[in-house]
Amino acid sequence: MPHSPEDKKRAITRLRRIRGQAEALERHIAEGVDCGPVLQQLAAMRGAVNGLMADVLEGHLRESFGHADCPIDSLENPEHQRVHEAIDEVASLVRSYLK
Repeated sequence: MPHSPEDKKRAITRLRRIRGQAEALERHIAEGVDCGPVLQQLAAMRGAVNGLMADVLEGHLRESFGHADCPIDSLENPEHQRVHEAIDEVASLVRSYLK
């Protein structure tokens, strides 16, 4: 769950964009729009949801395992650095999977 004000704002902005996409999709379907634009809208929604999911998951990983409250100079500690690198790797893998 996003906790910082900027993370919350970013998540809410994404959710509002997704809501707008869903409303546009509903209008397309109600109006009987051709399949091409409907599929394009679905793909855009999927991308937006996957991006939000990746951000929330990365935040969760950093909060749970990354010592998010540690000072930045703690990264000089080899153990902390390994944990942060592992989180970066997992977050990257998840993002690539969700694309």
